Amino acid sequence: MNGLMIVVGAVAAVVLLLAVLVKLYFCYTGLENIVAKVDSHSAYTVDELTETSMTVSTVVEFVNLGKQCAVVMDCFVRPQLPYEQYDGVEMRGHAELLSAPREDDYFEAYIIQRKGYGKDLDRAAIKAQIKLIARHGMTIKEAISKMPDFNFLIIWLEAGRMEAHYRQARIEVPAAEIAKLVGTELVEA
Repeated sequence: MNGLMIVVGAVAAVVLLLAVLVKLYFCYTGLENIVAKVDSHSAYTVDELTETSMTVSTVVEFVNLGKQCAVVMDCFVRPQLPYEQYDGVEMRGHAELLSAPREDDYFEAYIIQRKGYGKDLDRAAIKAQIKLIARHGMTIKEAISKMPDFNFLIIWLEAGRMEAHYRQARIEVPAAEIAKLVGTELVEA
């Protein structure tokens, strides 16, 4: 019985030592760190405009500031304008790689190489789209003329040496900028 305890203790010590060595190795080699450059996103553009809806978009650059390759496995846009704040428009978000546009609302995973691998290899351009649909019988111009400023989140699933995890970045959208795109002015409610 005493010999069995020594063997079990030795195995446990070896497993613990291996776990510590792996952790030290990861600390030494570094991890991935994808960052959305929201402060330098492109100007908003109109992708589609009808009498009752409009789709606007901006391009956000994603860079990997970490020491290891990373994968953006999923990405989506979450508009933040609840009906309690303003119920004149319904909003829907969509994200896609600028280099691989899709119509099926599926985000194609993308590998961003580690920092220092070259300017062409460590960046991804993601197009964030917001579709605004007028409600209550209004035209899109009427609905936008009464709309407040709003925000949207870009949420992405990042994977690499760390377990896959979600991250997000917030972008503020001035209503005046959207009104200008559609050719109307804001009115006081």
